[in-house]
Amino acid sequence: MEPIIEFRDFGFKYRVQQEPSLFDIDLNVKRGEKILITGASGSGKSTLLNCINGMIPCSVSGDITGSLTVDGLTPSEEGIFGMSKKVGTVLQDTDSQFIGMTVAEDLAFALENDAVPQKEMFRKVDEIAELVRMTDFKKNSPRQLSGGQKQRVSLGGVMVDDVDILLFDEPLANLDPHTGKSTIALIDDLMKEKDLTVIIVEHRVEDALYRDVDRIICMKDGRIIADLPPDEMLCGNVFIDAGIREPLYIAAIKHALDSEGGGKIDPKDCPQHIETMDLEPYIPSVRKWFISCPDREQNTKGDTILDVQHVSFSYSKDREVLHDVSFSIKKGEMLCLVGKNGAGKSTLSNLICGMLKPSSGKILLDGEDISPLSVKEVGERVGLVMQSPNQMISKPMIMDEVGLGLTARGYDEDEVRKRSEEALRICGLYQMRNWPVSALSFGQKKRVTIASILVMDPKVLILDEPTAGQDFRHYREIMEFLRDLNEETGLTVILITHDMHLMLEYSDRALVLSDGELIADERSSMVLTDPDIVDRASLKKTSLYDLAVKAGIAEPYQLVERFIQCERELMEEKNDQDAQL
Repeated sequence: MEPIIEFRDFGFKYRVQQEPSLFDIDLNVKRGEKILITGASGSGKSTLLNCINGMIPCSVSGDITGSLTVDGLTPSEEGIFGMSKKVGTVLQDTDSQFIGMTVAEDLAFALENDAVPQKEMFRKVDEIAELVRMTDFKKNSPRQLSGGQKQRVSLGGVMVDDVDILLFDEPLANLDPHTGKSTIALIDDLMKEKDLTVIIVEHRVEDALYRDVDRIICMKDGRIIADLPPDEMLCGNVFIDAGIREPLYIAAIKHALDSEGGGKIDPKDCPQHIETMDLEPYIPSVRKWFISCPDREQNTKGDTILDVQHVSFSYSKDREVLHDVSFSIKKGEMLCLVGKNGAGKSTLSNLICGMLKPSSGKILLDGEDISPLSVKEVGERVGLVMQSPNQMISKPMIMDEVGLGLTARGYDEDEVRKRSEEALRICGLYQMRNWPVSALSFGQKKRVTIASILVMDPKVLILDEPTAGQDFRHYREIMEFLRDLNEETGLTVILITHDMHLMLEYSDRALVLSDGELIADERSSMVLTDPDIVDRASLKKTSLYDLAVKAGIAEPYQLVERFIQCERELMEEKNDQDAQL
């Protein structure tokens, strides 16, 4: 079969850069294939997609070497409009793709540009809305939809042109686990129904493999370092070498085999899915490894710093967002707040920060009711770090940004400088204190926003999706920094996240919201091995649960804790080795 996408000795260099971003790309994609492309940030994944859809070089200029054809066309000659008839792209930031005021208007946008007769336009919009399961939302504003619904509208907006190829750039980055599974399932269903060719770029390999893919392509430093069927890819160490997180059950089995002196997973045992993998050859090793691992120590903390008592909140009389929520948090805890999109997590964090007032109930901070306090007064004790650092940064220079809060509160110049420098030392940015913010990476900008909160000496720090869209290396960098900050300063840290691995690895405790109610306040390992909680909160049951059940381990959460302890020990060992070097 002739390939529908064909790269031959292809390279690309952005005009503003000295070095190419893609080198020697030789890649064939057959019609009807589903390909997963993964790799660390900056490895060239998104650049590759933008070459296929014509964004490069038609919108983003640069130098191309070699050749690329897409269904017989050359993207650099056809341009973005010409390629849009063949290739549809769904971006990570779905909001940036919306044009219409309603879902129906947004779906019709491409048809309007093509001067499609109105009767045919209505028929096509109805067809696409049904295809992406958005028929009941055609009159809604796209920006009022949930994350998963926005993904579907964006998908429908590119499918009205009857494209043959669909490209997805980090489709799971901003979705809760349950919605992520639904998105992957929808992509798979549409692909089979319409005989589409699909390319998915994603860091979250285990979630992306919820449905079968034909091949996994791993990129590193602008090159393809592996192009293999998933069963073969998972058996080697390509992901580890490229800085990508392996599926948890694969990592656990490898730990078990290593504890016995080595051994490899065999591709014939079909490791692409834990549900269908033949685990019999590995169960004895898993059980021995489980028994030999020490128990994970549980942290014990001191006095209560935050006490939420029977809090309810409504934005309107007929819509209660939170109902009778109660919990307490100890000083120095680092815990997660989890639940599906729309569960009430952001509303709860805004209540704790004093930006909203409870409809009933009260919130005590260090024993004091915060309801009479102003946002400024609460903000001096509770800091909120938003998901995107660009939403928080308003000054061009790092020192000015970090000291902004103190300056606004009337502190003298020497005190502002002294406290800003100390906050930057804690965040590992002191040597960059006189740099412009624009010179920083995403992770460094994240640290600047944290420093701008720390300078206020808060008692509680809330972070909204601290690792969203980050590859494994940057995920580790941010989370190890937050762990050190928590342990060294005793700062209480609340993490709002959809990342279940983050929840397992970095917090002993999880608060679980579902439809505005607190349905669990448990150890993280117990939450993700409780099928009822997972289902009610639209979380994702960890694959370690399935591994534990199949290995005959009576309490699956214990295997989860053993695994996290093993991962922590390996990380500390690596850090020690790096420090010695």
